[in-house]
Amino acid sequence: MYDYDLLVIGSGPGGQKAAIAAAKLDRRVAVVERPEMIGGVCVNTGTIPSKTLREAILYLTGIDQREIYGQSYRVKDEITVADLTARTRHVVSRESDVVRNQLARNRITIMPGIAYFVGPHAIEIDDGGGRTRKITAEKVVIATGTKPARPSSVAFDEKTIIDSDGIINLERVPRSMVVAGAGVIGIEYASMFAALGTKVTVVEKRDRMLEFCDEEVVEALKYHLRDLAVTFRFGETVASVESHPEGTITMLRSGKKIPADTVLYSAGRQGMTDGLNLPAAGLTADERGRITVDEFFRTKVEHIYAVGFPALAATSMEQGRLAANHAFGETVSTSEIPQPIGIYSIPEISFVGRTEEQLTDACVPFEVGVSRYRELARGQIVGDSYGVLKLLVSPVDRKLLGVHVFGTIATELIHIGQAVMGCGGTVDYLVDAVFNYPTLSEAYKVAALDATNKMRAVTRLSG
Repeated sequence: MYDYDLLVIGSGPGGQKAAIAAAKLDRRVAVVERPEMIGGVCVNTGTIPSKTLREAILYLTGIDQREIYGQSYRVKDEITVADLTARTRHVVSRESDVVRNQLARNRITIMPGIAYFVGPHAIEIDDGGGRTRKITAEKVVIATGTKPARPSSVAFDEKTIIDSDGIINLERVPRSMVVAGAGVIGIEYASMFAALGTKVTVVEKRDRMLEFCDEEVVEALKYHLRDLAVTFRFGETVASVESHPEGTITMLRSGKKIPADTVLYSAGRQGMTDGLNLPAAGLTADERGRITVDEFFRTKVEHIYAVGFPALAATSMEQGRLAANHAFGETVSTSEIPQPIGIYSIPEISFVGRTEEQLTDACVPFEVGVSRYRELARGQIVGDSYGVLKLLVSPVDRKLLGVHVFGTIATELIHIGQAVMGCGGTVDYLVDAVFNYPTLSEAYKVAALDATNKMRAVTRLSG
């Protein structure tokens, strides 16, 4: 007889949903988490703090209102770290309480401490005070989350050379910053600090940033970041960083030297599996801390599941739910609905489905329908003259192949396109649908009409 039917290691989005799904099936469930990390990395150091920080920056700088009130408009002239972190601390505290209450409401036991395997079904929990406790579970879900990857060649000092977790511990808003890495996290923070007035230099070894995104959208974001005085160094690699009392000097392989107050390393994420003693459970992880799983997130040890990659809260939630249901024999189907990607840069990017480049490479015919925020009444009202929504439509069956949005609330708007794609709808639905006026959602109708008019012209000309 096991102590629990399911033990979940980690209380982030994946762990929460796995635990709750199992509890709804009347299983005895426990979650192990460090006392100060309820809600996991997502709530405490990752998604929630960074997006709250972004919201505070948008408000305090007034950057979204400058199209209406002029480029010098600001809500607060001198913005301090205290201004930025006050809102962050409040939201993190509230979100931790929400997670704790959800688990308690579902009669899930929360065990404070650090867990590691001592056998395939046996886990020891160290409470941090010198006491350990051994428990057993029929099924286990590993949902330990990720941490910023740290190159061994970089001497992080948590003050001038930091990773994304260290952002919230800055003592002041830096006058200048080097961001090493133009991935999602790097670009999000580069845009936030540029909005604050920090002189930002982005160094990226590849020839472009966000290469999985639509190229036209990325070019639009790059234009806006350059307008905020961001400098890009593509095709460059950081060789070393020197820390000095007055700041840092970043040396590039090409020989360039970039002085800055702060260096932010954004080198991807690393799975936090190194302390789990995986060999005791018959498991191993790769160099990035990832554990191999099947389509149901089951590891090679049948009763142990692992969720969390690609380190997105939204996908982790669904992974946790699927893993727990599969573990207890519930029928689950892996969704074929395309998952949206959201990038919380300033301005936002979000997309679902394929890009023009992917469709072209695959020799899939498509038509493009475009709507620009400046042509929408709501776009003028909110002061967004640069936003754009793009539909990629199949001329064969008129279904949506991809939706790409750049601008205000892009990460919200994308779900309309996702819903149409997931239900197998066509562009005609968007043409015929009536949208509230004035809204940014109207962009779907405008873009749909644009695409259908182009397809109609081709049909007319071809006879």
